[in-house]
Amino acid sequence: MKKSTLSLLFLLVVLASVSLTIFFIPSSKGIEYGKVKPVKNLIVLIPDGTSLPIVSISRWMQFYNDPNQPKLNLDQYLCGTVTTFSSNAPIGDSAPTTSCYMTGYPSRTGYVSTHPVADKDNDILPMDPDRAYQPLTTILEGMKILQQKATGLVFTCEFPHATPADCSAHSYKRARYDWIAPQMAHNDLDVVIGGGISYLSEESEAYLKENGYSIYKNDIQRMRSDNNNKMWALYGETSMAYDLDRNPDEQPAIDEMTKIAINKLSQNPNGFFLMVEGSKVDWAAHANDPVGMVTDLLAFDKACKVALDFAQQDGETLVIIVPDHGNSGVSLGRRDCTGYDKLSMDQLFHQLSLFKLTAEGLAKKVNSVELDELQNVFSEYAGFELSDEELNALYNCKDYKHSPIPLDKRSSKGIEPSLYSGSLTSFMSKLITSKTCIGFTTGGHTGEEVFLAAYHPQGTLPFGNLTNVELNHYMCEAVGLKGKLDELNDQIFARHTDVFNNYSFELVFPEIEVKEGEENPEKGIPTLIVKSKTDNSKQLTIDAFTNTVKSTNGDIKLNSVIVYVDANETFYLPTSLVNYLN
Repeated sequence: MKKSTLSLLFLLVVLASVSLTIFFIPSSKGIEYGKVKPVKNLIVLIPDGTSLPIVSISRWMQFYNDPNQPKLNLDQYLCGTVTTFSSNAPIGDSAPTTSCYMTGYPSRTGYVSTHPVADKDNDILPMDPDRAYQPLTTILEGMKILQQKATGLVFTCEFPHATPADCSAHSYKRARYDWIAPQMAHNDLDVVIGGGISYLSEESEAYLKENGYSIYKNDIQRMRSDNNNKMWALYGETSMAYDLDRNPDEQPAIDEMTKIAINKLSQNPNGFFLMVEGSKVDWAAHANDPVGMVTDLLAFDKACKVALDFAQQDGETLVIIVPDHGNSGVSLGRRDCTGYDKLSMDQLFHQLSLFKLTAEGLAKKVNSVELDELQNVFSEYAGFELSDEELNALYNCKDYKHSPIPLDKRSSKGIEPSLYSGSLTSFMSKLITSKTCIGFTTGGHTGEEVFLAAYHPQGTLPFGNLTNVELNHYMCEAVGLKGKLDELNDQIFARHTDVFNNYSFELVFPEIEVKEGEENPEKGIPTLIVKSKTDNSKQLTIDAFTNTVKSTNGDIKLNSVIVYVDANETFYLPTSLVNYLN
């Protein structure tokens, strides 16, 4: 056969392979749809941004510290892997990847449980362009609305952050906490425990109190003694502390938070949904901080034990443990760590075991003491003293408060590049890493598949490699929501222009002050006013991101939230609202 013919055949094979890899249709291999035994409760535990190597490193670290614990709690439940992706990109951030677990639809970077804008040339699966920006019903919402189950969230980041938001809110901009936070408050979640006191507005807090919730802010003792099954307990103005840095008298560990949530949610005779996120494994991965990654994952693993122990005793609970994506390209073994493949467990993990604070915690500690106490801090909390070279790198950090070098004189000149950073926390991460044989390729997300662990009381588990779409389908089948989330989408998230077709309505935007020279200022969030066709005295006043509609006959409380999207100036709301105008 001619060389040119062989080359052509090779090219065709490669193209076919790429096509199958990128434009695959999810199959049911590993899941016997129709044979998944039903369960009453669903607990989803997500160690955010946890690549498989950090699981390995954490397991070794635990074994090194305690030879009686060679395995993680989640180990015996490992059953497969999950390929996570955005709608138009193989590598996703937390917003679209967790929202896919929750809704069954891949979405774009930054989208929180919202249908993506179609990107025909790049979409991995076909996306419907007519549904762009439509909120997508989540498993949490489906179980709450259709099955009257209790719902809860546990996490260590701030509550409007991507992963908890993915379960209970909708936005195409994950950073718009002012859109997301009120949705979470008005979505009538039964239990919320995590960070973010500063994001709970007065309006949201008032709504929760009016509806019978206990609310605790930095109040661990009252949270522990609370006997109300409706509770929000928040710690920290933004996120909670890393587990290693946490003051146990002020902030609970994630396993305790999980136990409290399960105890409350399980009082509902219909069952419950709970999502538990080990939020800051991801943050430590972004920071390339191996201490933060390991210690927060090990703390998360204890929460897994709480959930798994409950499920085994309960006999009606499905537990899914799965990261949303990889992060940092972390590895045990680094090129410039000579002979790392021959090092003993003690050589690899002894120094790592001596750290008593994460990079962030160490930075805060160093900034809190005078210069003459610096080496004592490192001796106590890191197990070594700084060399002259390391001291010089520290002194040149822009935000080190006690540096003998004036701020305007600090620079990277003469400092080993692997150590220099203008940021004190980043310097600590580099310093910690330099004492180990752990390596990183990036400070961002990575596209490898993630581990899947599961417990099903009747043993109908998902096996093999799944996509994030398939995992959603498996969970929906198990809890009796197969095909029902799509039906609910059309009922509770219809366009206002369709719901109120032939009615008189207007969007009333707030008055805003336009700054001189400002082009295309944001119009703000409008109120939707709708009037009856037959009775001018009947009117609906609809505000975004709540579950309450003002009517001439009194307030209407919905079992879902109303979402406004500024990109298409559309309210998404229940079709049933039109009945109040007739």
